[in-house]
Amino acid sequence: MEHNIDLSGYSIRTDLAVEAHELARQQTGSEIPGVVIETDDEEPGIKVTRLSVDNEEAGRQIGKLPGRYVTIEVPKLRDNDTKVEEQVTKRLAKELARFLQELGITEEKKALIVGLGNWNVTPDALGPMVVENLLVTRHLFQLAPESVEDGYREVSALSPGVLGITGIETSEIVFGVVEKSKPDFVICIDALASRALHRVNTTIQISDTGIHPGSGVGNKRKAIDEKTLGIPVIAIGVPTVVFASTIVNDAITYLLGHFGQSMQESKRAFNKLAISSLPERKEPYTEEDLPDMEARKTFMGLVGSLPEEEKRQLIHEVLRPLGQDLVVTPKEVDDFIEGVSNVIASGLNSALHRAVSTENSGAYTH
Repeated sequence: MEHNIDLSGYSIRTDLAVEAHELARQQTGSEIPGVVIETDDEEPGIKVTRLSVDNEEAGRQIGKLPGRYVTIEVPKLRDNDTKVEEQVTKRLAKELARFLQELGITEEKKALIVGLGNWNVTPDALGPMVVENLLVTRHLFQLAPESVEDGYREVSALSPGVLGITGIETSEIVFGVVEKSKPDFVICIDALASRALHRVNTTIQISDTGIHPGSGVGNKRKAIDEKTLGIPVIAIGVPTVVFASTIVNDAITYLLGHFGQSMQESKRAFNKLAISSLPERKEPYTEEDLPDMEARKTFMGLVGSLPEEEKRQLIHEVLRPLGQDLVVTPKEVDDFIEGVSNVIASGLNSALHRAVSTENSGAYTH
């Protein structure tokens, strides 16, 4: 069965494949042919989703290029907890190593790491901050190869800035560097945009489809991918921003979820069940947590009874003409960017260099 889904109204709202897939499923009410999804939540506190888009038609259905996408969701990542960051570093290194293996990238292959983004804007400084913490070795291989011990790969790194700073398309800078330095593969790191509050500052996505700098905020530049560079391109991103329309929509959902769970608690209390036995409230609210449609309409009027995407689109249509659909980032983004950049850098160092393990990776970062 073919579904004609128009995701153009939502294309600037999310860079995450899992969210694009969720949106497509909501619109069709069924699975999308050609999209294979696998979830792994065996490790406490970490949910890994592997999504494979097998063909062009499946990619068109969800608005993503054919390829593989791995999403690591860690709700406590935004807490700046050192133990959680260590746990995520190990899992990220494991998933990156698996990605390299599946792409046929062996230990002797040379890597170029590209930190995309504007280092003057904190939510967009993820890429440059990761590059600052990487173990780069190309100069050692070039100038003093005899000093390089076994277990290290030839790695170079670059923070090309953004078009507004350099006046040059980022893809052109990367293409020129690739042409001259001749790496075997490229890894790009960039900040992303999400369409769900609970995924901001809690999620890491890895993909083999390349990247469009600026796409998350509607400023899509030329692609950096295998087609343009001629070598494999792995993209790593973290959603650090969200649109104001998403915040308004989620606030309405949270209100309804709060009302729904309060109603359930009242029923249990009325039935003389101990309140202490109630399950802990969770984020995000699911359909089971929300009140019935009649109650939603009573609480929030017509808006409360709208399906999720119709509600989201209505809010977007109201805010956008007023110039109020702002791109928003959490106030603690400074600490988060510093922490997650160390997590990604440590994971990369461990995955790229056999001599670097998750136990000693901290010795190579700031």
